[in-house]
Amino acid sequence: MHEHHYVVIMAGGIGSRFWPMSRQDYPKQFLDILNTGETLIQSTFHRFAAFIKPENIFVVTSNEYIKIVREQLPELPAVNVLGEPSRKNTAPCIAYISFKLQQKDPKASLIVAPADHLIQDKKAFNKVCLEALSFVNKHNAIITLGITPLQPNTGYGYIQREQHSVSDNVYKVKTFTEKPNLELAKTFLSSGDFLWNAGIFVWQVKNIIKAFEKYLPEMYDVFVAEKESFNTENEKKALEHIYPLCTNISIDFGIMEKAENVYVIPSSFGWSDLGTWNSAYENLHKDYLENAVAGKNIVVIDATKCMIHADDKKLLVLQGLDDYIIVDTDDVLLICKKDKEQEIKDYVAEVKKNIGDQYL
Repeated sequence: MHEHHYVVIMAGGIGSRFWPMSRQDYPKQFLDILNTGETLIQSTFHRFAAFIKPENIFVVTSNEYIKIVREQLPELPAVNVLGEPSRKNTAPCIAYISFKLQQKDPKASLIVAPADHLIQDKKAFNKVCLEALSFVNKHNAIITLGITPLQPNTGYGYIQREQHSVSDNVYKVKTFTEKPNLELAKTFLSSGDFLWNAGIFVWQVKNIIKAFEKYLPEMYDVFVAEKESFNTENEKKALEHIYPLCTNISIDFGIMEKAENVYVIPSSFGWSDLGTWNSAYENLHKDYLENAVAGKNIVVIDATKCMIHADDKKLLVLQGLDDYIIVDTDDVLLICKKDKEQEIKDYVAEVKKNIGDQYL
């Protein structure tokens, strides 16, 4: 394993689309959404630990989740669990780990990945990551992993690549497009030039810091002013000064869509961002009536194409529903049409308004 290769797992989100399983105090990255026996963050960590030393793997999360991360990842050095004082999207999170690593190891190369994605073909994933690391170690390049699309999905961003590769399976990025409508997604698919944006990035730390200096100079300035505090007892205090001064912006908007040295590796490794209950449905085993059942004590009668998740301690009997999401927890029961799942965030807001925060 290469001593200068690092990973940061971003684990600060609240996963509101997976409510009522995902709660503000215990969000989806810490849950076993797919009944695999591992939580999403555990799966992500073990995937990387196959080819990156555990001491070179970091998790950036919200301060309130540090204890949960340490409980779920006992193999990870406790000092590698980093807390953010506030949620400011992905750009400040990535600036934080980049400046920290720059102080620790100026030769560092970094893979950036969310904690809550599903990757089914681990061998193919490892191979692509190592190819990306090899490329960025030889070039001033920012790499994003693009997923070869399987259908015209309107829930993902898209990356358009140049037609000819610059190296074996590495292409210059032409454009980024936010989530398209269905007609545009169909056009993207038929062109063959477009890939899903997986939100997994690879670069040398020194080069992403140069990109912050060029494209997010104000954020660069506040981090560089405190860089001597990283990896010292003053780090936490420095972050409390830095974060209120940072813009709430994603790395995609802040740097990826502006930089000229962005490349993509087309990839196929059974990826899903597990952003919604429908994506969980797609990745769970189905019975002969196309119901995806997660839970040991669920009886389904005359129901089809449902996504059903319930605690093993309770018996759930379901009859006569078609195309529904049913999620039963200790204190909340959600029954929602699958085609309305994008409105779950609105339902959560309604609960907060009428009942309060105790169920969120």
